[in-house]
Amino acid sequence: MTLRCLIVDDEPPAHKVLENYIGKLHSLTLAGNCYNAIEALNFLHENTVDILFLDINMPELSGLEMLKTLNNPPIVILTTAYSEYALESYEFGVTDYLMKPIRFDRFLKSVNRVLEMKAESLTNAVAIEKPAAPKETSFFIKVDGVQRKVRFEDIQYVESKGNFVRLHCEDTRLMTADTLSNMEQKLSPHGFLRVHKSFVVNLEKITGLEGNRLLIDDMKIPVGNSYKQGVLKMIKR
Repeated sequence: MTLRCLIVDDEPPAHKVLENYIGKLHSLTLAGNCYNAIEALNFLHENTVDILFLDINMPELSGLEMLKTLNNPPIVILTTAYSEYALESYEFGVTDYLMKPIRFDRFLKSVNRVLEMKAESLTNAVAIEKPAAPKETSFFIKVDGVQRKVRFEDIQYVESKGNFVRLHCEDTRLMTADTLSNMEQKLSPHGFLRVHKSFVVNLEKITGLEGNRLLIDDMKIPVGNSYKQGVLKMIKR
């Protein structure tokens, strides 16, 4: 990432200092030099920059007065010999305030802050643009040699039966060779909870709680002692 910089200052020595610092960093490149605010406004009208190193005290139009005219300013780092403008400057959304004479270590700290802001902004933009993966709504199990499609929302609960598990669905029961632990891994991201060594339930299908048993329609599912805390947290939510 290389950021384009514009120096705006009415003092040539200040330009020399910043040009030297910018030249030391591969992450920065000098886009231009302006010696008053009017010149800078004309430059920004025709060019895009990432960082504006802006002096405050300049003839005709001060740096802060210039900022008031910008609808969409770049990142602004103020450079000045006068500390009394610090509080007022942050009302304009400036990123940093460098006191002259500017030390390189302080300049570097300011630039690193800008680079972090840019990197975070880029990451957020990519996250927004990236389409969300389609949510799974079903999976397949093998029943009597046939691959059967089962929708998660149709399952009421799953029961362990030795080397098999039985899926109790709203309109059918399906038996497949699998362990309850494997089935739990498949189902837990889709709103299922292990409540007993032999049962995994669909949280959306629970209709009540009676003592140590969960109610799903007319079925009463036992809650194991080691699973009580998880069930209680679920109920509180």
